[in-house]
Amino acid sequence: MTLNPETMDLAGKTGLVIGVANAHSLAWAAAQRLRNAGAGLAMTYLNDTAQPFVEPLARKVGAEIFEPCNVNDEGSLEAVFEKIADRWGRLDFCFHSIAWARKEDLHGRLTDCSAEGFSESMLVSCHSFIRMARLAEPLMSDGGSLTTLSFFGAEKVVDHYNVMGPVKAALESSVRYLAHELGPSSIRVNALSAGAVATRAASGIEHFDELLTETSRKAPLRRTIDADEVGRAALFLASDYSSGVTGEILHVDAGYHIEGMVFH
Repeated sequence: MTLNPETMDLAGKTGLVIGVANAHSLAWAAAQRLRNAGAGLAMTYLNDTAQPFVEPLARKVGAEIFEPCNVNDEGSLEAVFEKIADRWGRLDFCFHSIAWARKEDLHGRLTDCSAEGFSESMLVSCHSFIRMARLAEPLMSDGGSLTTLSFFGAEKVVDHYNVMGPVKAALESSVRYLAHELGPSSIRVNALSAGAVATRAASGIEHFDELLTETSRKAPLRRTIDADEVGRAALFLASDYSSGVTGEILHVDAGYHIEGMVFH
């Protein structure tokens, strides 16, 4: 009997990756893994400032669609999906990795967060995923996978995460509701709760180096994670290997989330 090796094969599938800022982005790790599995990719960049950092990466993975996308700009996300509809006429997966908060809200107390700042953070970090799901749904007539990126601060208080805690909690709740609504169309919706990784986004969190140190000390694996571990998990959720998984918050954090008040 000859055994065929198991592979996560995305050949013939197409997907959108939003949130690559540079070569250290978790979204970039996901894009590489998805492309290596054979998927055709669409990628976006935030603005003219970001384009020189993202365009070489898009070329590296042979992205067939490369478009600007600022979810704060009316019609920007919709324009990306119009390109996808024109080029492919279908979509198999989306990877969403965008979040934002005003500096004063990220560095200040949640108690002092302005209504405007809170709304802006929710629109960019959470509602953009809901919008993505709405736009992707008609292109996923044969089913599909939607994945977003979260963090442990959505579940428990993490010092200095501040406004992003409740915003990511809303994102994780949205994952469950979207999974419930889109499940009858065979569209799966999940989130990756990534552990602490040194990215540009993480650099905005005060004392982030202390979180890295704490993770190495406290996590069951006694280490932090690297971006590629998130990329591999993104590939799993986009593939048929996760065909029975939806509404899930998959932790890729060396087990950090299971530890309570553990003293070593």
